[in-house]
Amino acid sequence: MKNGHALPMSDAPTLLRAGKVRDIYRWQDEVWLVATDRISAFDVILPNPIPGKGILLTSISRHWFETLPEARPHHVLGFDVPAGVPSPEIYAGRLTRCRTAQPLTAECVVRGYLAGSAWEEYKKKGSAWGRPLPKYLIEAGLLPEPIFTPTTKAEQGHDLPLTDEAAEQQLGSATFRQVRQRSLSLYNAARTRAEKAGIILADTKFEFGTDTKGNLLLIDELLTPDSSRFWPSDHWQPGRTPPSFDKQFVRDYLTSLKEWNQQPPAPSLPASVIQGTLDRYREACRRITGSEPTLPKS
Repeated sequence: MKNGHALPMSDAPTLLRAGKVRDIYRWQDEVWLVATDRISAFDVILPNPIPGKGILLTSISRHWFETLPEARPHHVLGFDVPAGVPSPEIYAGRLTRCRTAQPLTAECVVRGYLAGSAWEEYKKKGSAWGRPLPKYLIEAGLLPEPIFTPTTKAEQGHDLPLTDEAAEQQLGSATFRQVRQRSLSLYNAARTRAEKAGIILADTKFEFGTDTKGNLLLIDELLTPDSSRFWPSDHWQPGRTPPSFDKQFVRDYLTSLKEWNQQPPAPSLPASVIQGTLDRYREACRRITGSEPTLPKS
């Protein structure tokens, strides 16, 4: 295993693409997603992995795929390493085996609370993600109803917001309506489930693709700290953004470094930020799944 337990890069028979966090492989007629411990912020891969992060992400994503009815149909075939695969320890706990799907060209974001850059936009313009909002909303407050805010899917650089009209033109009317309905349904179901675990699902990102017959499938990861904004319910107070169980902790640290312009190369993370990030991901996993996978010792 390379680079010790941190596994910033992974090995497999046929590498198709190395993403920011997941490495994508072809194995027989399957596509494999292997979650590494890499972490990105502001669309830049950071030099320090978070040891065990990929295992936690896979455990959380697996929980949602296996227990949330609204997630079906999806592309997941299983999570276990097939017998006979060389070096199975590389993939154990990190592998999602998938059927082939063609990803859509837009990402589907649903937001239920007013936070982050949206709060800054709202203060200036009375809108968020280009969508008008009622007056007198407050920071970290619950929106009147969840908002579907699709974005572009950039291979490099930042994803950009799409209006509903632009997304509909890009995806086609029927597909746009379908992904919008599924995204909102998924968010509402997951938010209710998360609340029972003491977590507020402030926002999240879904990805969809089509199979060889044109059927729409939920793909990629699902409702993880990398794709979602998780707040502890007992720390939520409208009027200020609470601490979170996601990589906002890393973003906040990097934002405090006035000398970094959010362009590669990224600065190294101190040990305290690495451990603090891992602790937040572990707590999210415990609350969501009810347990925690065994992580390699540092």
